[in-house]
Amino acid sequence: MSGFVEKPEPIQVPGLVHLHTGKVRELYQNEAGDLVMVASDRMSAYDWVLPTEIPDKGRILTQLSLWWFDKLADLVPNHVIGTELPEGAPADWAGRTLVCKSLRMIPVECVARGYLTGSGLVEYDESRTVCGLALPEGLVDGSELPAPIFTPATKAEVGEHDENVSYEEVARQVGAETAAHLRQATLAVYGRARDIARERGIILADTKFEFGFDGDALVIADEVLTPDSSRFWPADQWQPGRAQPSYDKQFVRDWLTSAESGWDRRGEQPPPPLPEQIVEATRAKYVEAYERLTGTPWD
Repeated sequence: MSGFVEKPEPIQVPGLVHLHTGKVRELYQNEAGDLVMVASDRMSAYDWVLPTEIPDKGRILTQLSLWWFDKLADLVPNHVIGTELPEGAPADWAGRTLVCKSLRMIPVECVARGYLTGSGLVEYDESRTVCGLALPEGLVDGSELPAPIFTPATKAEVGEHDENVSYEEVARQVGAETAAHLRQATLAVYGRARDIARERGIILADTKFEFGFDGDALVIADEVLTPDSSRFWPADQWQPGRAQPSYDKQFVRDWLTSAESGWDRRGEQPPPPLPEQIVEATRAKYVEAYERLTGTPWD
């Protein structure tokens, strides 16, 4: 089993039509046909949306995405129209709401990897490939790749795994021209972000993007380069051959799989609530990632 431990009831706002409840975001449409994305403080792990929230997480994701959109604007346009709260929206939506263009979304998770870890490491250990791309011998967990690679995945529903696929499969699904454009844009954005992060003492190991079409223009959408969509590692602690410390939900994953939680991730019971110390430690990691990347204190 997987999914929501407790699926929330969406807030109803006059003039907005609720479209979808995601792992983190609520999606609405306004009367002009624009999308209104609201990032909650929900936390997901092991294909479950947990019953415990991380305070400020949605605001951090939103503000960090906006910072990155500005840094990437010359490479690829984004879907953001504005950040003003819709009339009648609750005050808690402030700082976590984006009004966005409605795009024709492309059903592909566009993943860029500069380092070997996660599902890429699993495939590499079996076949010396990642998404069908051959890699040299001798790589280990955390190894830097000879060059960044585009390793797409299919988008999954809440509670399901994204599935890595080959570039050829993406070309079959969306067409050769679109697939080539996705690969070029993904690697260009990754390269820019990797260099910016490196200047701030952070390794961008891998990240995923979503794209859609605004007319004929390819536009980057959803969140970008946050701890929820990327693996950020402190550069001064990077040590290939082991799991790297990271700016993400690792405290949550480690506690859920510990004896203390009493939870069997392969069983049928949903995960338990998180203890306060895990919530605080996880929030601190998200704040630290924001502050180190942007160079400004979190307020």
